[in-house]
Amino acid sequence: MANTLIEIRNLTKVYDRGGTKVTPLKEVSLSIPEGEFVALMGPSGSGKSTLLNIISGIDTPTTGDVLVGGLSIPSLKRSEAAAWRSRNVGYVFQSANLIPVLTAYENVEIALFLHNLSRAKRKDRALTVLKLVGLTDRQDHLPGQLSGGEEQRVAIARAMVADPKILLADEPTGELDANAAKEVLKIFGLLSEKFGKTILLVTHDPVAAERAHLIYHLEKGSLLPAVEQQTPAAQLSQASD
Repeated sequence: MANTLIEIRNLTKVYDRGGTKVTPLKEVSLSIPEGEFVALMGPSGSGKSTLLNIISGIDTPTTGDVLVGGLSIPSLKRSEAAAWRSRNVGYVFQSANLIPVLTAYENVEIALFLHNLSRAKRKDRALTVLKLVGLTDRQDHLPGQLSGGEEQRVAIARAMVADPKILLADEPTGELDANAAKEVLKIFGLLSEKFGKTILLVTHDPVAAERAHLIYHLEKGSLLPAVEQQTPAAQLSQASD
């Protein structure tokens, strides 16, 4: 059994909005093994994005703790959390958020500028992840010359170029058509199955969630028991029997 990478303990988050207390997360506890592919579903406002932000150290809980590899993320100072996040977490959003005046290659390479790497090493890493997402032949294209699905694949390459342990994806297929979404989800499956990345996918789409091994639902800030699914490899094995 894989070691636990992410340990969420009795996590509660309360916001004060104009004198009104809003609690998107209530006593959430969750253990995620290293290399697991987890989908997180639930209606808007159920706390899914808040949970991702707390795991990554962008936000902090009101009470409770998040341990990643034994390290308490909420206990880190803001600068420490930013440095930790740059090494350990890749983030993919609903919109690709590419810089329009940079090529696909440059949009990926720029994520390495805060790392102590030579130009040659940056190039090698950027080309490697662009090949992984199937965009070697589009590396010199600007975002405006790419399809929506290609832009999102560049965003995944950018998130993975520093080789983080964790990939957080917040509705990454929400603006894509079915075929483009399928290609993006295939890449997530590959990153989990072949490269052992720990993936948390926030989605409203049951089809997208089916790519994950575990599906959790958040309802009014509370986490419901997980639904375990077969991995794609196991599904293929059964289909061939």
